[in-house]
Amino acid sequence: MRRLQFHSFLIAAAAAGTSFLLTSCGTAPTASRRLPAYETPIAKSDFQTVRTTAYTHTESDHLQYSNRNALGGQLQAATAGVRRAAYVARALPADSASDYQRASYAGPSLQSYLTPQKKTVTRWVKTKRGRKKVTTTVLVRPTIGSAAADWSRWPAGTAFRLLSTGQIYKVDDYGWALSGRNTIDLYMASRGDMNTWGVRSEPIQILRWGDPQGSLHVLQGRQGYKHVRRMVLELQGQHETAAALE
Repeated sequence: MRRLQFHSFLIAAAAAGTSFLLTSCGTAPTASRRLPAYETPIAKSDFQTVRTTAYTHTESDHLQYSNRNALGGQLQAATAGVRRAAYVARALPADSASDYQRASYAGPSLQSYLTPQKKTVTRWVKTKRGRKKVTTTVLVRPTIGSAAADWSRWPAGTAFRLLSTGQIYKVDDYGWALSGRNTIDLYMASRGDMNTWGVRSEPIQILRWGDPQGSLHVLQGRQGYKHVRRMVLELQGQHETAAALE
């Protein structure tokens, strides 16, 4: 039901380690179209290293959805990155839906990363003697960006931080080319930002896991699309059937 989601060719090439110029080449999924090659899910843990790509709402395969996500809300671009966070790997393998909470990070909460930050704003004002440069300090709350992923691996509502930039994202979208893949697609406000991001292997910190059952509830009525059916099968624990689905 959702868009092709930042082209399967890009993601497949990224998995093979191929580097190339990013282009928009999405087409509407059909019943005869083969799903992307299935990848064994990575372990659920506080910290993960994930292949990331990027997309924007002006791509040809997303125009029909405008800037809406799979939950019906509006896609959001994350506040620009301001720092590089520390990365300390701490794997906690999880094998069932109930383990999402067990694997959830026990450190600072999501809200602690959304505390308003000081930002310097410079503007020019008119005076009797001409123009004067005025600098003020304001408090700005970081914006959580939208991300798309396979909801059986990162359920809707999963919030995470990019350790390379400090940006916060939340999974609220999915796509055909992400089904059965260990890839997260980050929403960008423009094609320029999308192409600049390209394909990157990123360490991320899970701040809050989404709800697998809530994700399943949303997806069950959309199984006329194979990529949705694959996610549903995985959420139901039918991993072999999901892997065999083409």
